Amino acid sequence: MAQSLARCLSLSKTLRARHVAEIASLRCFNTSSVLLRRRPPVAEQVGRRRTSPVIEDDMEELWDQLEEHGEVEDSPSGGHIIMQQQRETLHYLRLIEHEMPKLVAYRKQFVPPPAEHSLIVRSVHYQGESHPAALKRVIVVPVDKLPLKTEAATHKLILLAGPRWTPNPSADAGVSGLDDWGNGYVKISCEDFPEASMNLKWASDTLDKLVEEANNERDDFSDVPIDLRHLYAKALKSKKGDHLRSRVFHRPSIADFPKEWLPDTPASS
Repeated sequence: MAQSLARCLSLSKTLRARHVAEIASLRCFNTSSVLLRRRPPVAEQVGRRRTSPVIEDDMEELWDQLEEHGEVEDSPSGGHIIMQQQRETLHYLRLIEHEMPKLVAYRKQFVPPPAEHSLIVRSVHYQGESHPAALKRVIVVPVDKLPLKTEAATHKLILLAGPRWTPNPSADAGVSGLDDWGNGYVKISCEDFPEASMNLKWASDTLDKLVEEANNERDDFSDVPIDLRHLYAKALKSKKGDHLRSRVFHRPSIADFPKEWLPDTPASS
């Protein structure tokens, strides 16, 4: 780098007056200017001997020539990135201040769905970002709300649903914990198709086929017991002790304590 600076300095010393005037008229400095153009040495400087170091000789004049013009001064790339982030933040702050209050005109009062609307559809949204899970659709429906004709049809549907049936709603089913479990819930999900509507259509058609087959009275499977192995496997995996002594969904509580074991309390006088 010292050699490059020395070359620039020596070239600047050998420039004639007319070239200095041309450089002064330039608006900005670039590598194609006459500063870096090789020129023949001046005769009067050929035999002159340098008595000072190259770096210290006329350093101010060198930096004045290498420095850009004041009108083209600009911040580095990092400064532009910071300013762009500040512009985006200011844009969203303006939206919050001026546009979001207008959404009050579209406010609607929440009305709970009627009892006949028992089908619950669950989806995941990533606020406009592309994600494979955004195409997944899950439907949850209580067995008691399905159009089943007889108790045998209910038993048959539970058998056909297999591990998709649970006696209690799952934590992400969207069902209140105060609801009566009844005959359990059926959960069907699909994420095999490229469109969310196609996944929902497949899950809905599968549920319709289950109901249609359960109402078919040719064979009611009344002699086949309900398979609970998937429930015990889930309880065993959670490691909370529910799989011991048939305590799945029957964890003992204080309400199960025998009342005859309680000590007799004296009558209040």
